[in-house]
Amino acid sequence: MERERFEELVAAALEGLPPAFAERLENIAVMVQDWPTTDQLAETRVRRRENLLGLYEGIPLPNRGRSYNMVLPDRITIFQRPIEMHCRSDARIIQKIQDTVRHEIAHYFGISDARLNELGK
Repeated sequence: MERERFEELVAAALEGLPPAFAERLENIAVMVQDWPTTDQLAETRVRRRENLLGLYEGIPLPNRGRSYNMVLPDRITIFQRPIEMHCRSDARIIQKIQDTVRHEIAHYFGISDARLNELGK
């Protein structure tokens, strides 16, 4: 898939967030990258780059104190090539992007992977 189309799908996934969540997003940048870097893989302890679909890097909203100001934006990176490797159709890519964006947004709100697993997401 062309990068521009993939980025459009990521933007659409963000626009499709429920308003109660979308309205609370601040100081966060969402970007697309082909593959995770070795540092990103090490940070997550993911061994194979094709297994990391997205990554939240920053200070989760519940952990931001009064001194949280004048800081660089948190980052959500969506990894295009791993998502494409996991999907066999454009429809599946769209769904995987939506799932990944929501998963990383959950981390922004302070929800851990363990809790997401409990919730079935």
